[in-house]
Amino acid sequence: MKRRVGILGGMGPQATVLLMQRLIDATPAQDDADHIPLIVDQNPQVPSRIRFLIEGTGEDPAPTLAAMARRLQMAGAEALAMPCNTAHHFADTIRAATPLPFLDMVAASVTAARTHAAGDTSIGILGSPALRRIGVFDRAFAGSGLSPLWPEDEAALLAAIRQIKAGLPRDEARATLHRASAELLGRGARVQLIACTEFSLIANPTVTGALPVDTLDLLVGLIRGFALSE
Repeated sequence: MKRRVGILGGMGPQATVLLMQRLIDATPAQDDADHIPLIVDQNPQVPSRIRFLIEGTGEDPAPTLAAMARRLQMAGAEALAMPCNTAHHFADTIRAATPLPFLDMVAASVTAARTHAAGDTSIGILGSPALRRIGVFDRAFAGSGLSPLWPEDEAALLAAIRQIKAGLPRDEARATLHRASAELLGRGARVQLIACTEFSLIANPTVTGALPVDTLDLLVGLIRGFALSE
């Protein structure tokens, strides 16, 4: 029997659907029953992480995320996962709201970066500027021997996230990511984390020579590992 995982979703909605699709694609199946059962709270009304963490004008998302975690537990989830890197700032709030294990995408990113680093010490981060300002990856990388390296043009990355959320054509967002990727590569960050699940929606987000590690794929691995374990 596969164990059921609850998804704190809606941040954004397309990224949550992409997580589900990649999980389906990554699961060997001959019939419906071979797939992993999910309970998905697709809640696009979670208060904006950008407005709260960067602009300082928005509502705190923490109470909403805690309520979602409790709802998922009551619905029968046996673990929780959240396809939003920035929202991992509130991971401790989610852990405090329910005894269910939290499948931590950021922690998995550090493990994957260490595996791929091959002597490198700088890991590029292609994600929301909020991640840099609140230190999500700085805390995660502490003691690992690796350091996160960020693109200089935060405004361009933020604009790309908003373009993707608005459903605009993705060519401009891809070009922004390529410029940021090339900059990081030139500064010595060969391994580059795709650390915004909106960016996971962009095909080929990095330039030639960079090694992309998509945090959404890492979360897929965590969900599979939990759901298929005895």
